[in-house]
Amino acid sequence: MTARDPGRPLRADAQRNRDKILAAAVRVFTEEGLDAHFERIAREAGVGSGTLYRNFPTREALIEAAYRNELAQLCDAVPGLLAALPPREALRAWTRRFMDYATAKFGMADALQAVVASGTNPYAQSHQLIQTALTSLMEAGAAAGVIRSDISPTDVFAALTGIALTSARPDQRDQAERLLDLTLDGLRPVPPRPPEH
Repeated sequence: MTARDPGRPLRADAQRNRDKILAAAVRVFTEEGLDAHFERIAREAGVGSGTLYRNFPTREALIEAAYRNELAQLCDAVPGLLAALPPREALRAWTRRFMDYATAKFGMADALQAVVASGTNPYAQSHQLIQTALTSLMEAGAAAGVIRSDISPTDVFAALTGIALTSARPDQRDQAERLLDLTLDGLRPVPPRPPEH
């Protein structure tokens, strides 16, 4: 008979604390940029400064982890969206999440630039991970006959990036939603043309 591992609940608590720190870091770095204080991030996360420093000993480590967490939440959402929603609705829901990700990324631009300047590339796998997520959604939609199969995920990713570049600020969200709808309307299957008489 083995003893119960007493560390297991602590690991779950530690993970929850880490998630709260990362979410708070995105908000605070978006609002304050590089001037953000660790103490405010810890306060917003509801943890002590020591907990924050134990998880993220440097500002660069926290910024990079916060960005990578946003990216992971975006890409890891795909299976759940496809399980819960019809393929076209899953794609639409994911594009909203993409805009949330883009808003966070642009809000943290100065902080992320500091990470790049320190010699780390937080964006190293971003393109590939997003491309893979988008491919899964588009393949499901094409298989269900609700999305055109002649448009590549690369083209849709370019369109989403364009929307993000022009409309990623929180005060531009209504415009972003309209542009997302316009893009998705362009993915509808083209009905066959009636024969000419």
